[in-house]
Amino acid sequence: MMTEFTASDHPGHAVVELDRNTALSLLATVQLGRVVFSRNALPAIRPVNHLVEPDGRIIVRTRVASRLTLAVRANSDVVVAYQADDIDPQLRTGWSVVVTGLARTVTDPVRIARYERLLHSWVDRVMDAVIEIEPSIVSGIRLIEQVA
Repeated sequence: MMTEFTASDHPGHAVVELDRNTALSLLATVQLGRVVFSRNALPAIRPVNHLVEPDGRIIVRTRVASRLTLAVRANSDVVVAYQADDIDPQLRTGWSVVVTGLARTVTDPVRIARYERLLHSWVDRVMDAVIEIEPSIVSGIRLIEQVA
């Protein structure tokens, strides 16, 4: 179900809410997003690259010593948010998706090896941990230009 909102301060543009499947499909088309987690009871945000599995799980590689990995390992199921978008600021069109769910460390060696082949770091650091986010809440919007 898509719901449309008009933006009165930007005539000709509207916001359309996306269903879960569309939002996850769009998320799978980009490589970079932001993970939001709790650090010392405060929100922390880190940019990471990701891949989306067919079942909707979001996979990120990180470092064993990273604050994100330490937060996930400190609790068996940590609630995190993951956000990515593709928005053209000139045209004021695009989309944004937010996933909230449980983050867990992946420990299966076969899965880890697969993600090491598929998901390469954008920075020159050793990425020796894999985290998966199981989506519980998926929301998204598409910014569209309306035709008169």
